[in-house]
Amino acid sequence: MLLPIKWLKDYVDLNEEPKVLADGLTLSGSHVESIISLNKGIEKVIVGKILKIEKHPDADKLLICNVDIGEKQLQIVTGATNLKINDYIPVAIVGAKLPNDISIDKTNFRGVDSYGMLCSLKELGYSDSVIPKEMRDGIFILDKEYPLGTDIAQVLQLNDEVIEFEITPNRPDCLSVIGMARETAATFNKELKEPEIKIEKEVEDISNYIDSVEVKSSLCNRYYTRVVKDVEIKESPLWLQIRLMEAGVRPINNIVDITNFVMLEYGEPLHAFDLDKINGRKVIIREADNEEKIITIDEIKRNLDSSNLIIADEKSPIAIAGVMGGFDTEVTRETKIVLLEGANFNGKSVRLTSKKFGLRTEASTRFEKGIDPNLCKTAVDRVCQLIELIDAGTIVKGNIDVYKDVKEEKEIVLRPNKVNSLLGIELSIEDMIKYLEGLGLKSKLKDEVINVTIPTFRLDLEREVDLIEEIGRLYGFHNIPSKPLVGVLTRGEKPYGRIIEDKAKFILQGLGLNEVMTYSFISPKVYDKIKVSDNSPLKKYIKLINPLGEDYSVMRTTLIPNMLDLLSRNYNRGVEICHVYEIGNIFVPKELPVKELPEEKKILSLGMYGKVDFYDLKEVVDKVFERLGIKDVEYIREEDNPTFHPGRTARLVIGDDVIGIIGEIHMDVTENYDIKERVYIGQLDFNKIVDLTNLNFKYKPLPKYPSMLRDIAVVIEKDILAGEMEKVIWNNGKGLIENIELFDIYTGDQIPEGMKSVAYSITYRSHERTLKDEEVNEIQQSIIKDLEDKFKAKLRS
Repeated sequence: MLLPIKWLKDYVDLNEEPKVLADGLTLSGSHVESIISLNKGIEKVIVGKILKIEKHPDADKLLICNVDIGEKQLQIVTGATNLKINDYIPVAIVGAKLPNDISIDKTNFRGVDSYGMLCSLKELGYSDSVIPKEMRDGIFILDKEYPLGTDIAQVLQLNDEVIEFEITPNRPDCLSVIGMARETAATFNKELKEPEIKIEKEVEDISNYIDSVEVKSSLCNRYYTRVVKDVEIKESPLWLQIRLMEAGVRPINNIVDITNFVMLEYGEPLHAFDLDKINGRKVIIREADNEEKIITIDEIKRNLDSSNLIIADEKSPIAIAGVMGGFDTEVTRETKIVLLEGANFNGKSVRLTSKKFGLRTEASTRFEKGIDPNLCKTAVDRVCQLIELIDAGTIVKGNIDVYKDVKEEKEIVLRPNKVNSLLGIELSIEDMIKYLEGLGLKSKLKDEVINVTIPTFRLDLEREVDLIEEIGRLYGFHNIPSKPLVGVLTRGEKPYGRIIEDKAKFILQGLGLNEVMTYSFISPKVYDKIKVSDNSPLKKYIKLINPLGEDYSVMRTTLIPNMLDLLSRNYNRGVEICHVYEIGNIFVPKELPVKELPEEKKILSLGMYGKVDFYDLKEVVDKVFERLGIKDVEYIREEDNPTFHPGRTARLVIGDDVIGIIGEIHMDVTENYDIKERVYIGQLDFNKIVDLTNLNFKYKPLPKYPSMLRDIAVVIEKDILAGEMEKVIWNNGKGLIENIELFDIYTGDQIPEGMKSVAYSITYRSHERTLKDEEVNEIQQSIIKDLEDKFKAKLRS
């Protein structure tokens, strides 16, 4: 939100420098983003008057202007076409400086000297987004006569600053100048001066112009209307245009500008209809019919449905409630009678409609956060007052106000001792009341408690602790001294699961993997991309009621699509090698539709491509298990998972627990992700890893006795798993086998079809004595015989 300081001064007497003002408001809870200077280095730009305009003799698109600047007259050449004699305009004389380091010198245009430049608003530093459309490509024409030679910074009030605030969603009352003025007054102990709304002259009666207003939907809390006749649509006075532009709003015409001015002033969105274009002299607030259409003021035809709240006349929609008005009833130069709307719509309804149409407006932003319905009358009456002030029309007497459930002020009991207890200070009751009343909260001491009346514009104040926070921030949280904790203290440390997670991350990073983070929300289409069957439990996902979009519409039940997306993105951006991991949650519903919170499971996801194979991924997993003290992991061939290659995938099992799956992704899946090389992914249940972790390592002295090394190579059927063979070797080791290393798997011309040669290196050692060849040879023969019996293995010579 942009807040011009001079606008703020209309309601609070301030002498503080902008930096002091911004720092004070930040310390009291209003987050200042930046302080913007309006002047931007403008020098020697003054008011001038056009006395004469002639065509350039040698350039059809140039004009020669004779400009009076008070002390003398200047000849200035310009290409602007929106000028006429007696216009008052900004003139940058020779030696002038403009924003973006532009300097003005004497210039010759095809033989004609030019002693300055006539300025547009853009050249004076205003953004295109706030410049009126009719002035975007031309010189800025001042609204009336000003003393010639006057500094343009004085006329446009540029010697001031604008403060940019970030307004939190719980403080919609601060999305207004008066809301921030109230905060400023409370922060600096000043008096708030709200506008006194008074209409001098009212004529006729509203019943002569509009028959009725019907509210047919509970999504409209209040609808307040007034009528203005004899309207003369023209440009707004300069002061009004300047206020709007400084606050980031483009001026349009006097009526629309006043509604925008009051919206910024009070935070209540308003709308003006051309009453002559409303069919039947009747306004109806209702849900749209399916297939109804409306052309909004941006001249786009939009298809409505029953989820959209609209304003309609007897024939058709005339506005999308809380979002944007209709083109057919907008105020134009021909408008003579205006219907003013001040309404209060359901915030959720406005947000969903705004999102559906991709229309984020100043009005929808405010309605989404919640607005006090009691502002409707105040804001519309204020518009009428300003219309009367600038002589833009005549106010018709009376109003139509549909307001069934009137919002009343509520009362909260505040205990002074609780205030001091929570804040850790000794504040007097008088000071507490002073802070609360500075915020517009009426407070009364009774029976040692403070009864605080909460005005309806403070939607965020619901409990005693909310009031304590208000007192604390105005006292200044930075002024509360630090104190040692009193009472029983416990040592703060990470939960066991987080300790194991940190250790696992350290191990994985040491193995060369980079950590990644992905969104918990995914598209339901990704399950088809990874070839998940329709009856898979992975497809029992939770759908979000209000997703950011289709790509983020369900809560993930697996991390594999996230990992594939990430690997695909890196692959298609030319990253040749990518080894990554993520520890993230999946969300498993207990039942659908959801009646209670889902089970959150923590998953370790691993992903690799580029000069790797299945065994590189397996080695990473083995190292993690080894360093976490997890033993007895079995790798069992997995052939029924359509996401993975059936011959290069394994389930990880410890006892009866399935820990996860690792393997090569099926080529059909990698094609869906536009990856043209082999991809290896693992997904492990990290909660089970935490449960199985054993960090109580026992260290042994280095062996005193030498080891003996034996190799063994056997020919077996291709389908037999190396892990099954290793079990046989360990079982025959009699406790003397120290290590088994698979060092070769061979298939080729010398090996029969359907067979493979598997070679192991076996290390034998005793910690009690030196081994003899005879006992090692005996174990070797036992291993060979057992392999022959169980797997029909044949010793390869």
